[in-house]
Amino acid sequence: MNKWVYQIEDIGLDNEQCLLNETVFHNANGYIGVRSDFEEGYAQGYDTIRGSYINGFYDIAKMSQAEKLCGLAEEKQTMLNVADTQTIFLKIEGETFCMFEGTVEKSSRSLDMQNGFTQRQVVWRSPGGHRVEITIRRMTSFLLLPLFTISYEVKALNFSGTLEFISVHNGDVKNYCNPNDPRVAGESFQHLRPVSAEVKDGVSYLVTETVTSGLTVCTAVKDVLSCGTGAVCRENSVQEGHSVTRKMETDIREGETVRLVKYTVFTDSLRYKDCRKEAENAMNRALSVSLEKWYRQQREYLDEFWAQSALDIEGDDDLAVAVRYNLYQLLQSAGRDEHSNIAAKGLSGEGYEGHYFWDTEMYMQPFFTLTNPRISASLIAYRYSILDAARENARIMGHRKGALYPWRTISGSECSGFFPAGSAQYHINGDIAYAVVAYYLATGDLDLMAEKGAEIIFETARLWMDAGNFHRGKFHINDVTGPDEYTCLVNNNYYTNAGAQYNLHWAVRFYELLGEAGKLAPVAEKIGLKPEEIREFKKAEEQMYLPYDEETGINPQDDSFLQKEVWDIKGTPADKFPLLLHYHPLCLYRYQVCKQADTVLAHFIYEDAQDLETIRKSFAYYENVTTHDSSLSTCIFSIVASRLGLKDKAYDYFGDSAKLDLFNLHHNTKDGIHTANMGGNYMAVVYGFGGLRLKETGICFAPVLPDKWESYTFKISYRGSHIQVCVGRDKSVFTLEKGEPREITVFGTKYLLKDTIEIER
Repeated sequence: MNKWVYQIEDIGLDNEQCLLNETVFHNANGYIGVRSDFEEGYAQGYDTIRGSYINGFYDIAKMSQAEKLCGLAEEKQTMLNVADTQTIFLKIEGETFCMFEGTVEKSSRSLDMQNGFTQRQVVWRSPGGHRVEITIRRMTSFLLLPLFTISYEVKALNFSGTLEFISVHNGDVKNYCNPNDPRVAGESFQHLRPVSAEVKDGVSYLVTETVTSGLTVCTAVKDVLSCGTGAVCRENSVQEGHSVTRKMETDIREGETVRLVKYTVFTDSLRYKDCRKEAENAMNRALSVSLEKWYRQQREYLDEFWAQSALDIEGDDDLAVAVRYNLYQLLQSAGRDEHSNIAAKGLSGEGYEGHYFWDTEMYMQPFFTLTNPRISASLIAYRYSILDAARENARIMGHRKGALYPWRTISGSECSGFFPAGSAQYHINGDIAYAVVAYYLATGDLDLMAEKGAEIIFETARLWMDAGNFHRGKFHINDVTGPDEYTCLVNNNYYTNAGAQYNLHWAVRFYELLGEAGKLAPVAEKIGLKPEEIREFKKAEEQMYLPYDEETGINPQDDSFLQKEVWDIKGTPADKFPLLLHYHPLCLYRYQVCKQADTVLAHFIYEDAQDLETIRKSFAYYENVTTHDSSLSTCIFSIVASRLGLKDKAYDYFGDSAKLDLFNLHHNTKDGIHTANMGGNYMAVVYGFGGLRLKETGICFAPVLPDKWESYTFKISYRGSHIQVCVGRDKSVFTLEKGEPREITVFGTKYLLKDTIEIER
């Protein structure tokens, strides 16, 4: 089995399978994303989410509130489908190729994660008996981010005749909507309007602007047809409205192959002063070298990526492919500049309207922090770029100081219409602070802290001082919502308070570190940070109230959680899950029932806040009241089960999440991949089975091997040194592949890693 290729044979043609494969085989590179529709389209009446997206590119839509109360969001940003450049029709002796007509003799779809492209192969016999072999290869370049290519090859198997390609470049597009699913847009809006359309030197350029946000996008398309031996290509372009259609005809002989290469570039006004000019520059660069050279450069980029981040499992090939697929999707999804982040669905679809959540910092960024710190630094740069908007959001929410990051956003303003399970999730401040600290612990990059990170930490810490208060010697934070969205607007959510405590601790610590390095003055002067504030941070940290119940020996999720009746999960019919689609929120709020890991997540992230016995009892308690209706849940239970030595449970929870998208386990992968779950899979191996922890005292490991595996291997970057960890049945091997020797701790014992260390199990 090739662990680098995910492939399906005999492509399913029912509508559900088509929609699923649009997501599973999408192409993206962190800047652009294109869903994997059939170039020729589907059967009449089929639903499709045909889309191309730019990370961070958005328009604004109205969001009606039934009651216009102070501070409630009344508009939202939404990621846009910017153009359709993937449409190509093929005619063979006048017969139009269609998977739903004629005879499909053989077919497959694949994703090659070593070479960075997707492929569809079809052997098709037309109703008139003409047999062709069609190979369609798609790539979004990791080297030239605006570039998307389609290579469309046709081989004549039993005839000589005429082929016609009809390539469409359409800028008159809309977003998908589904009024019955709260996870996608419920209404269809016309977010784009045409500005200009032209054809210059065989390249079509469509410039389009958003209706409200004032942003502009340019898409450019060039079709290059390689004709058969001695054949003549006959071509012409037709512009109609905001669309350009190019028709290309050529002759083909039996046994011969003809190839059309369709080059597309996407540029936007967020990043370029003149996106039309930049599109022309990018297209010229794309055409300056052969497609084969772009393929080689794609392979070289991925060779370097996998050399830094490969995670391999021996003993379960299917799982190994699934985990590698998940890591590849994280690479495809992550923004590469301060204008973008990682959407909940990456760039694979329109679920959650392209919004950025806490998912980035708590589930996805850890992968980049440990393997590709440059991307992690870009994610921090994005949060820094919207820090002023977070300060403004804090004022809207009634806070006199500090910054409160919005629960869901693109450009920095709050896009959550349901504040009990949205804006009230103040823990996002602690999540972002945690990710900034993790980056520092992994890299030692104090310069980035001085430039951006510390200001985020100080301003989020200020917010806690205004949101909380001292009462009878303890610091309380009331009326917030933790990660569990089935329990909203509570006092002293354990996860939130533990995160605030960590945030405040590191505000004090960065004040000290920057002061010692002579780097404090610029940021302190900029935001007016005074020593007395630092003393208040320290006091709140030390007096933070963390709920604990003496009778059960657990950390209650919040002050009122244990007062409630326990929801009968086992007695709830299977067709009533997920609960949020079948029960009123207030009904859920009155019960002990968790959508996802909450206190259990705190026991992973902030494990030093409690002793191991408390964590053990809490884990056992919350297992019985958690539905895992969120894709963010089982991976966390896997990690904590590993921490507690519950190997079988850890493995079962891990397996439930690793193949979530490839097997469509939540029945909504058509709307996009579950990027946070994919990051959670990585953490379940590295933080869970590998026992990795980043602390100020250094990096620690406590590896275990699931019984069903022969071994597993992962690679990390720590303080500029590249370390490989291989965990086998008899021993764990730590290898310094690159960089300076580093001190590591394994099962509590310190070692200096100079080359290779073998530790018996």
